[in-house]
Amino acid sequence: MPRFPNHLTGSGPSNPFPGIKVLERRIGREIPHRLGSNEGLDMPHRALRERFGDAMVEHVYCYGDSEALGVRQRLASLYGLPLDVTLVDAGADSLIALALRTVATPGCTVVSASGTYPTFGYFARGQGCQLVERRYREAPGLLAPDLEALKESAHEHGARLVYVANPDNPSGHLHSDDEIHRLRAELPEDCWLLIDEAYHDFRDDADSAYSREVMPGVIRLRTLSKAHGLAGLRIGYAIAEPETLAMMMKVRIHYAVTTLTQAAAETVLDHHSEVEAHVHAVKQRRERLASHFHDLGAEVLPSATNFIALRLPSAELAGRLNQELLEAGRLIARPAHPDLGHVLRITAVEDALVPGRFEILERVIMENSAQR
Repeated sequence: MPRFPNHLTGSGPSNPFPGIKVLERRIGREIPHRLGSNEGLDMPHRALRERFGDAMVEHVYCYGDSEALGVRQRLASLYGLPLDVTLVDAGADSLIALALRTVATPGCTVVSASGTYPTFGYFARGQGCQLVERRYREAPGLLAPDLEALKESAHEHGARLVYVANPDNPSGHLHSDDEIHRLRAELPEDCWLLIDEAYHDFRDDADSAYSREVMPGVIRLRTLSKAHGLAGLRIGYAIAEPETLAMMMKVRIHYAVTTLTQAAAETVLDHHSEVEAHVHAVKQRRERLASHFHDLGAEVLPSATNFIALRLPSAELAGRLNQELLEAGRLIARPAHPDLGHVLRITAVEDALVPGRFEILERVIMENSAQR
């Protein structure tokens, strides 16, 4: 089992401001008079009421539930997760930073694929970590983080943590459950595995037993930005052993998730059929988009996400097309990392299916296909 940094293994640090909701649960009764939290309870908020209405304004006065119990209870009910293995924070990005703060120390080595979700590397460097990157595996129909190479680097460098996005961003590749289990089993004993599952809901087996599994030495991250449509409100959750989450709570921002965000998340989770319908529609659009570009002659990579990835012949061509599309008001994504500069990523929204939306890209794809 990987260890925690020495500065976290004692009794502290402790959250000095757990909030009234937590205090109410501790003492077992409601506290009706908030006279000591120094919130702006008497602010009339006339401007906010005019723009957003009374219902929204009622959520802005007070600090939120620092433990997000209502959200976690709904996650437990919907997905069969024990309450004590979930921690809610301000989106998967915040959870990546929180995981690094919990298990990594300045100067330690962390490992990831070169070109995977770049926020991990951004936060790792900000934490003072030494980032070791390994190239993706490439073959016809395959662009995937090389788990064997990540494992080798973890052993070679005595890594503190290995990061894997699964499904991957930006390739869309999905590693099997057995591959993830094998990676965890073969990592050094004192190495954590951080699995970014931001696109988990778009897996065809999203409700499998594996989805609820809590693995020693593993921190799994999910978000409500994609399938639940709450990207602007910033909320996600981690799945890990209770003792790991207790350590994460020691270094977590007290009120990272706002009262309004929690209320919105609870509402969406209470209407899960809407989420299921959205995921189904996204998958249909993804397949239509993939078929469209495949029929034009493009190499469309398999995707278990809400986007498709096109592998172009060169980074130069991908860069030129990306810029031309941007100048025409079409924003798609091209990885900044040079190892994946030949990839273009398109989100499977309805707007992407409008005829002529990608005329610039389609013309070049057909020209290249005719030359082959």
